[in-house]
Amino acid sequence: MTATAAAPPDAQTFRRYVDGDHRPVVWQDEIFKAGASHKCPAYVHKASPCQGACPSGHDVRGWLAIVRGQDIPPDGLAWQEYAFRRLTLANPFPAVMGRVCPAPCEDACNRNELDDHVGINSVEHFIGDWALANQVAFPKPVAETGRQVAVVGGGPAGLSAAYHLRRRGHTVTLFDDHDALGGMLRYGIPGYRTPRPVLDAEIKRILGLGVGVRLNTRVGRDITIEDLERDFDAIFWALGTQAGKTLPIPGADAANCITGVEFLRAFNEGRLRSVSGEVVVIGGGDTSLDVAAVARRLGHVTQSHDKDRPSSAMLGQIAHDVATTARRKGADVTLTSIFPIDRMMAAAREVEAVQREGVEIRGGVMPLEVLKDDMGRVKGLRLCRCEMDGMTPIPVDGTTFDLPCQLLVIAIGQTGDLGDLKALDNGQGLINADRQQAVPGRSGHFVGGDIVRPGLMTAAIGQGRIAADSIDQFLAGRPPARRSKVDGPRFDLAARLEAVGRAPTTVDHPTRGTDTAGFAVHNYEDRSAHEIIPHEALFLGHFPPTARHHRREREVAGDQVLGDFGERLSPLAEAEAAAEAKRCMSCGLCIECDNCVVFCPQQAVARVPKAERMMGRYVETDYILCIGCHVCHDVCPTGYIQMGLGE
Repeated sequence: MTATAAAPPDAQTFRRYVDGDHRPVVWQDEIFKAGASHKCPAYVHKASPCQGACPSGHDVRGWLAIVRGQDIPPDGLAWQEYAFRRLTLANPFPAVMGRVCPAPCEDACNRNELDDHVGINSVEHFIGDWALANQVAFPKPVAETGRQVAVVGGGPAGLSAAYHLRRRGHTVTLFDDHDALGGMLRYGIPGYRTPRPVLDAEIKRILGLGVGVRLNTRVGRDITIEDLERDFDAIFWALGTQAGKTLPIPGADAANCITGVEFLRAFNEGRLRSVSGEVVVIGGGDTSLDVAAVARRLGHVTQSHDKDRPSSAMLGQIAHDVATTARRKGADVTLTSIFPIDRMMAAAREVEAVQREGVEIRGGVMPLEVLKDDMGRVKGLRLCRCEMDGMTPIPVDGTTFDLPCQLLVIAIGQTGDLGDLKALDNGQGLINADRQQAVPGRSGHFVGGDIVRPGLMTAAIGQGRIAADSIDQFLAGRPPARRSKVDGPRFDLAARLEAVGRAPTTVDHPTRGTDTAGFAVHNYEDRSAHEIIPHEALFLGHFPPTARHHRREREVAGDQVLGDFGERLSPLAEAEAAAEAKRCMSCGLCIECDNCVVFCPQQAVARVPKAERMMGRYVETDYILCIGCHVCHDVCPTGYIQMGLGE
């Protein structure tokens, strides 16, 4: 009878000590080391990796501390609303982004080194839905500045900028050339991923701050740049990327060869109700997966007229009524990518979902030619296997094959549509920006979102926030402030002390802080603007492995997907959200575990008196008793205690 071998001790990376540390050592060596140990505990605040990885600048650790009950809300305020207020300091779309954000914060989570990342996205989803259900509104600005800002584009970047500018009291007017606001959140992502009532409610909450809106207005056609410069004190360009990229291969100009942007816009505007029988999507990113999933859900009509073709729907022509279109069957959809499936750019969860829904994915293949019939329409796609040299596909000889299709959708990227705004075009269909999101060479002009560089929607939201900061400084006549490495709202101990009337007194000369000085925060240093704490600095052995609380996901099988546009994700229950937040390790900030108090052999570390205690100011050190043994540092789970103050 055999038994499964346990993992070797050196594989358990969360252990601070290893087997053999109990053996006697040469005490002279240890005494010599102890003699050099002149450092005592310092409480060093560093940024968490989740915030460092979040393009919108979320203080993730901060609002998770509220959800798990460590950061207590003021009297009369529900913890859910308190968390919502903290969360929306960076991102005004928690209910939407909690559903669709690919969550780079979760990839960066230090808990991945222990068991599994914290479900940050799922907790955000819960908070966002709670705020909508309880009709939580944003507080109106305290004072009006009298300054006028034009925001051109009502997508995630434009709405984010409008929100942050309006909170500062500036008058904001949004210009958009569509019937409704939302940009790619509305016209690029299908409604089963961003339910329209949720999107509408979060946009309405931003407009409730007093943001003006002018729809169906295209700047450059209906109004000129000069008009905006005359009527407004600053302009923020958030045009998005409204045009899809095409492939430089023969036959790509066929009528039924369209871009992913065109496909999704036609679907989301209600013009596209069915697709052809065999559909091939070229891509590998999130947009291509949305195209493939929508095509599977639409299916194709069994009685087809010329005007029912998807290419006709792009032009706004629809022949069949709803009853006729309902007589359809599932489309055969194949998605191709130059990358192997496990290296595609799309989120793994979305890849698994579309495969489950019946989409065939062919990874590691590159398109060579679009095959046309006698009428000049697509009849197939010629491909070959490929290997990647960085981002360049290298064809493999002798591997050519054809895929038949009646519709070819190219979803390999997007670019701007600056035909009416050539003065802003950098030659690549985009607009240049500096680190402050200002347009170089155009005073008072700022830009953000995909029109700078196509990317994640959370990045567009973050650029809208940064641009609002820069515009605010510009309107005040101040030079733009230098952006910190960790760019976003962060925990601020000094501000918290000031808010409760315990701000440290100031002095006019530099001197060190000690445990008794009234001019300094006791042995505390804030490095969160420029340092992110790595997992090696934590004591992971403190945290027991705990399973992640997953959102319930409604799985749709391939034979049931036709016509199914219901939402797939369900939010966590309140208890589940709180339990998931408790898995957060509070990297870089005190978690109030009492390890340093319990294990200090000199009783040099003690809790701050309860009346003076708050987040980040939970323990203090008596330096007369401290011998610099480093035990508190060794047992600190979050890496908050560093050894210093002695050099």
